[in-house]
This record gives sequence, structure tokens and C-alpha cells, in this order.
Amino acid sequence: MNVMLHVQDIRLQNIESRGGPAQTMKAADVWGIRWQKADSPMARRFMEVSTVKRSLVCLAADRNTMAGLFELIEAVGPHVAALKTHVDLVDDWTPEAWSQFCKAAHEANLLIFEDRKFADIGKISRSQMAGVYDIRSWSDLVTAHLISGPDIVDGLQAAWTDVGRSGGVLLLAQMSSRGNLLHPAYTAEVVGKGTAHNGVFGFIGNGSRPEELQQLRSAVGEEKMIWTPGVNLEVGDGEMGQRYGDPTEAVLAGSDCIIVGSGIHKASDPRTSAKAYADASWSGLLQRNR
Repeated sequence: MNVMLHVQDIRLQNIESRGGPAQTMKAADVWGIRWQKADSPMARRFMEVSTVKRSLVCLAADRNTMAGLFELIEAVGPHVAALKTHVDLVDDWTPEAWSQFCKAAHEANLLIFEDRKFADIGKISRSQMAGVYDIRSWSDLVTAHLISGPDIVDGLQAAWTDVGRSGGVLLLAQMSSRGNLLHPAYTAEVVGKGTAHNGVFGFIGNGSRPEELQQLRSAVGEEKMIWTPGVNLEVGDGEMGQRYGDPTEAVLAGSDCIIVGSGIHKASDPRTSAKAYADASWSGLLQRNR
């Protein structure tokens, strides 16, 4: 695979995602109170990207080859605002190829969200952000559990600072998988500590249960983002305990970004599917802010 040709092709094919009628809309107007109260520069960056693209979609880029990842950006870049990665799943990963992938993602106006689910103490998490994959150097967002205490957020933020960058931490407050152990009392603790921390970008909520998501939004308030897996245009149960709710309903219930995987990358036409999810999420945002 000629990585440079892939980057050039993606750049040309995604020019339209940064132009056209969507640019006449201002993020401050579309997002309303969320824009006004956002305490994270990364949150405002996401809202700006989503407004340009008219999409609240984060693609779960679950491909295990570099070629597969480049294909996803090329296919759906104009219709998604972020990519959720698992760098350690890529069988043919190299630092050079990953650097070109990140370049292609940024050319396509995509935030890169490494779904690492850090859970250790702050000092160790800071070191893990460096490590063999050097996550601190290319990720815009990461996920973390708060089970070890709020120092984990300090450690992750320190890692970005070490390389002169800034980023945002999404704390897991809910999960959409069947039988998970994130019970309401734990969720309340996560929200209480997370909303008080400037390093927290937002929370992961349960997109498959709008009623739970509404409760989470009520507890979180307007200052932090809520991103939600567990959404699909085909509502119901998925593989290995995953559950799916409607994307528009998730946004109406308080989600700011829907995380979609197989509904896009396993579709016969990923570009068309990504556009459908983008439209559903954008419709939810416009309805929510009427």
C-alpha cells in the first residue's frame, strides 16, 4: 500500500466536508447552551467539526489492518466527526504507517479518540500514554475508568502536557453491554467527581436506554459532553451482549455524539450508511435545541 497516495486521495475526497452550506451555520447557534457552558476547548472543537459536517457521529473504526483503516476514512470521512480507535488491534501497525493514518484523519477533519479505557493510578496512566504506541502524541480524546480515583485524569492530562498537546478524557459513567457493573451509585460518584475536574471532557453514557441517558444528562448538567455507544438504526440486541437504541432518540435524550461501529463499517455501502447516521444524529440535535 502506498500510504502517501492514500493520504492525498483522502485529502481531495474530503474537501467537501470543509465547505458547502454547512459552513454558514455557527456552532454557537446550533449547540446553544452546550456551547455557552462548555468548559473544555476540545468540546468546542468537536462542536465546530460536527457543525461543519452536520454529523454527531463517531465511527468505531474496528479494522485490524492499516489498509482497512485508510479505506474507512476514504469512505466515510465527510459524514463523521471523529474516529474511535483501538491501536493495539491493528496487526500490521508501525509508527510510520500510524503517523500517516493520523495525518489522513486530520486532513479529513476528524478527531481521533483512542478507546483505551485506562484504569490505573495517575503515574502509571501517564506512562501508558507514552509507551510503545505514544498515545499522547496523536490522540485527541481517550477513555478512562475512575475506579482508581481522580488522579488518573491528572496523569492522562500530564501526558499530553509532556508533549505540548492538549486532550480530553471521557469517563465511563454507563455502559451499553448486558450485565455490566456500572451501577447507579458508581455512576453518581463518577459524575460528581468528573464534573468538578477541568481535565474531563465528558462521559460515556448508555445509548441503548434513553431513560438512563436522560438521568445521566440531568446529573451531568450542560458543561460536559456525553458520548454514547449502543446505538443503531436497527434497534435491538447485537452480538455478545451488546444492545442498541435509536440514534435520534439518544441525541434527544442528551447524547452529544453517537458512537457507531458495525452499523457503518459492516454495511454494504459504508458511505451511505454513515450519511444516514449523520442525518439521524443531526436531526436529533436540531429538534433538541428548538
